[in-house]
Amino acid sequence: MNPEANRAAAGGVAGSIRPLLDVRGLRVEFPTATHVVRAVNGVSFALYPGETIGLVGESGCGKSTTALAIVGLVPRPGRITAGSVLFKGSDLVALDERRMRQVRGGSIAMIFQDPMTALNPVMTIGAQIGEALYAHRGLRGAAAKRRAVELLELVGIPSARARLRSYPHQLSGGMRQRAMIASAISCEPQVLIADEPTTALDVTIQAQILEVMQSLKATLGMSIVLVSHNLGVVAGLADRIQVMYAGYIVEEGRSEGVLLGARHPYTAGLLQSLARIDEPRPRRLRAIPGTTPTMTALPAGCPFRPRCGHSIPDCATTNPPLRAVATGHRIACLVDITGGGGATQVP
Repeated sequence: MNPEANRAAAGGVAGSIRPLLDVRGLRVEFPTATHVVRAVNGVSFALYPGETIGLVGESGCGKSTTALAIVGLVPRPGRITAGSVLFKGSDLVALDERRMRQVRGGSIAMIFQDPMTALNPVMTIGAQIGEALYAHRGLRGAAAKRRAVELLELVGIPSARARLRSYPHQLSGGMRQRAMIASAISCEPQVLIADEPTTALDVTIQAQILEVMQSLKATLGMSIVLVSHNLGVVAGLADRIQVMYAGYIVEEGRSEGVLLGARHPYTAGLLQSLARIDEPRPRRLRAIPGTTPTMTALPAGCPFRPRCGHSIPDCATTNPPLRAVATGHRIACLVDITGGGGATQVP
């Protein structure tokens, strides 16, 4: 997907504004002794100032790997094999590790999926926030402590000054998540990547964390990449949604367009598997048949074809690129699921 197509896909969000973050043709591979795992296959999207985009899909579709690739943290032996990640016009893929560390945590920050493993268990919360403040802002001592207290208060942690001396295991799951958010925003990044920020939290705490993120976005003017398998979480935060399957983006568009009028069979299947509070309770939720393909041996043609109820013969030989089906709405499919529940072949 080229930059002009990205701007068109934004559906008028940006107009002539340049994207803050522009991911172009990103590919990530993990070589093994016998195979190559192609985790990310040509992913492209643009993030504009003040915007939130949602990256959604089943576990293993490449969401978290895409997020890690943006900040240069793909675990070895994985590597970026193609594409670019342009931040304010500068390609992050081309930066060496020293220069990347200046960007990571300062201009672009990340909330990792599991705070218990992302936080250092032998360092206090105050010390961990202080590390980022010193590395990117040069703050130490009393100045760093004052800023750390402000950050913990900003994310809603009570008795913030006392919590600076707490270790991660002494905090509840919700408080650990808030502490990690505080550390991530400590240097007021322009882009915040949140990888499953509400994983393993009960619904009440989930709502509180999402409220914190919305408030921080308004307060700090951040742009957010929200990675999640939970469409309900994404619906409440994202301006635009990118749906991933088997390392590809298969549908993208404005949130309301994707959630209320999904055009790709996979997206429609995800939505049909959700329980609805505004409809009669079904006897059973509808599941997408089959299982996700192994990334070492994707099926020929469209990777979703073996699970798709709308496939046509051409799907066995063609893996189509994203194409427009409505203003600001694109799908990577030969078949367009219509609002009436049928399907039409895309010319």
